[in-house]
Amino acid sequence: AQAREGKAKADYDEMTTRLTAARNDQAKAKLEVNTALSNKKLAETSNDTNKLNVAQKDLRTAELSVKAADARIRYYETYRNWLKVSWRNEQEHMYWAEAKFELAKSQIAQKNNIAPAGVTFANYPKQEQDRGKRAASSKQKAESGKGKATAAREEWLKAQQTADQASGTPSQFPDPMGSTAAAGT
Repeated sequence: AQAREGKAKADYDEMTTRLTAARNDQAKAKLEVNTALSNKKLAETSNDTNKLNVAQKDLRTAELSVKAADARIRYYETYRNWLKVSWRNEQEHMYWAEAKFELAKSQIAQKNNIAPAGVTFANYPKQEQDRGKRAASSKQKAESGKGKATAAREEWLKAQQTADQASGTPSQFPDPMGSTAAAGT
């Protein structure tokens, strides 16, 4: 239980780093929109239809990239929130496992007529039950959070696919819930 809790914390910390990188990519995409807007204005002044068409296509591609970047940020934030809830779920299960262990020790001590001073054996079953209820509740919250993260992932994948089609090149952004690291392929 402690190892699973440690892994959940590490996953959360890793996702926090990925979210920072995604925000940087989002800022880059917004700069590309500004550049495309400038190029479009320049093309409009030249009265060259070919330059104007290229500039409009570049602007559309940049706007779709920003839309995909925004969706990826929402996905990563939702996924990180789910990881935080999952981490808490693992903590609750760890505490429940500890409570079950302490209950078992108390039962063995009672059977062997061992009664340390200040220990009330009647508290252990209630503690184990309370921890079990909290673990079940946290599991439900984690499952709900996973559903939200999956929905945000689907939204991002659609937006990213549209942006990839417009640019003509597939993106290679990491997909933490996907089986591969490449999205949009």
